[in-house]
Amino acid sequence: MGRRFYIQNFGCRATQADGAAIERALGVEGLVAAPDVESADIVVLNSCTVTAAADEDLRHALNRVHRRNPEASILVTGCYAQRRPEELIGFPGVKWVVGNSHKHNIPQLVQVGEGVPSHGLIQVGDIAAEQQFMAAPVDDASGDRTRPNLKIQDGCGNRCTFCVIPSVRGRSRSAEADWVVEEVRKLAATHAEVVLSGINLGRWGREHGGRFRLVDLLRRLFDETDVRRLRLSSVEPMDWSGDLLDLVASSSRMAQHVHIPLQSGSDSVLRRMRRRYRPRHYEERVRLARTLMPDAAIGADVMVGFPGESEAEFEESRSFIESLPFTYLHVFTYSVRPGTPAAGMPQQVPVPVRKNRNRILRELAAAKNLEFRRKMVGRTLSAVTLNEPGTAITGNYLKVSLAAPREPNRIVDLAIGGLASDGLLEAGETAI
Repeated sequence: MGRRFYIQNFGCRATQADGAAIERALGVEGLVAAPDVESADIVVLNSCTVTAAADEDLRHALNRVHRRNPEASILVTGCYAQRRPEELIGFPGVKWVVGNSHKHNIPQLVQVGEGVPSHGLIQVGDIAAEQQFMAAPVDDASGDRTRPNLKIQDGCGNRCTFCVIPSVRGRSRSAEADWVVEEVRKLAATHAEVVLSGINLGRWGREHGGRFRLVDLLRRLFDETDVRRLRLSSVEPMDWSGDLLDLVASSSRMAQHVHIPLQSGSDSVLRRMRRRYRPRHYEERVRLARTLMPDAAIGADVMVGFPGESEAEFEESRSFIESLPFTYLHVFTYSVRPGTPAAGMPQQVPVPVRKNRNRILRELAAAKNLEFRRKMVGRTLSAVTLNEPGTAITGNYLKVSLAAPREPNRIVDLAIGGLASDGLLEAGETAI
């Protein structure tokens, strides 16, 4: 048997997809996946660095892996590795630190690992020059195997003042359309739903100046594959074109789900963030989505505690959010990222204030989600049955407790009979 490897991924869908691609490539080279850290010869930690907490998670994991398996050779890759390689190479057991710029070299590096000096090897280059695209399908982050994520875009050309991602993932680049079609075709043979994801998904196909955009790719996927349901992950506000919203609204093979990052509903905060839209632009997109899809899930990412965010600006943002037909929110507390413009801005908001604002928006999000779920009672909704026994996820992103067991990975119509604590009950199911 060949050497055994174990991969632990941290962070977003894109990182998960990178890890799946690394696993696939190591397998091609003859290495064998290990079931746990203790039985691995090589442990790959695929890092995130979007917040200070993400960095801390990675450091704790490094110490934990070395403690559990002192003989393992540790390879750290991902966004933290791209940003702070010299810091990571000093941890016990770390043999390689490989930035996003050199992830494609990992199979070759570990094959010649015996030649690595005892003090370790760093491979990190200019991520802005990176042209290669690396991805493979990955199971849903919750562990469900019925809704794989397929990363089709990487990198970001935006320069938001709070964000470190462009400096660790590079400029926007897209998977080739033929590759996407082939991967979706293979997934469609065994999966009810495929989720398309990316760092800046709405920019798919734009870096070469062509006119073939995300909406065109979706039409090609419908024409050339048997995929039963596609779902889009996060798409930036100005990339939700009328054509894209029309397609999501009109196709029975698209999940009725629109995720539009907001960050703040305050115009002055958006300007300091260097976001490329104003609240009025954002509102136009959301209200068009709701007009076209009265029952769709509409979600947003929102940040609280950005430097200089006054009580008046927070209230402006809260009021704006309250006025829009959101069905859920992902609420984040601002985290200082060294090297970003926001890190050096004056009037950093005290942490207790940030936490309180986070709580306020989470409570608002919970109330909006409850209101949305109440409207679904008595309706019949299309859903995908999950591996988690007795559960399904609807096209409009609501979890349903099933009245009777069903085979996973099927698209079914469910009569909704009531509310669960965090979702819905199929008619005939009794609330716990």
